[in-house]
Amino acid sequence: MPKTFSDSERACIKNRLMEEAKKCLALYGIKKTTVDELVQRAKIPKGTFYLFYKSKELLFFDVFCSLHDEYQEKMMSEISVLKDGINAEKLTDIIFRLYKSLDGSYLLKIMTSGELELLFRKLPPELNKLHSEKDDFRMEELVSMVPNMKTENIRVFSAAIRGIFISLLHKQEIGEDVFDDALRIMIRGVVLQMFEGGKL
Repeated sequence: MPKTFSDSERACIKNRLMEEAKKCLALYGIKKTTVDELVQRAKIPKGTFYLFYKSKELLFFDVFCSLHDEYQEKMMSEISVLKDGINAEKLTDIIFRLYKSLDGSYLLKIMTSGELELLFRKLPPELNKLHSEKDDFRMEELVSMVPNMKTENIRVFSAAIRGIFISLLHKQEIGEDVFDDALRIMIRGVVLQMFEGGKL
């Protein structure tokens, strides 16, 4: 019979697994990290791991979602500080700085190595769909915080911002010497269309 854990024990174990998974991502990446490595680091039996996650991919997806949420919270926080003083230029700057803060991070490393794409391919399709829907919901939140923003086409804007994020994977092909300027132009183009004055 599987061991039962109290809510606080469950939270503690899950937190340990997430922390160790982050460290393993930075050190080894997804492919080279094994469940054995994770349980050894988290100091739990292997059977306990499978009470929490059916696979290491699901754990890494949780880590990715946690980081994703962290970055989105940071963006929302910066927007809320500006309140009514937000405009297309300031929103462009916020999104640009957020994307640039990923430079040199292990998240960008696993993205550019193709491991993140591999991870998403191994996940159940409904998880990818839920992730996109959550992005759309956060875009709705962003639109509600910023005066004079379009309330229609939220899914399109959300997808466009995700598309720009994916361009980080192709920095070399785009041209490293012009990438920052190109990134800012792409972000600004989407942001301008999000404001009432832009056309879609």
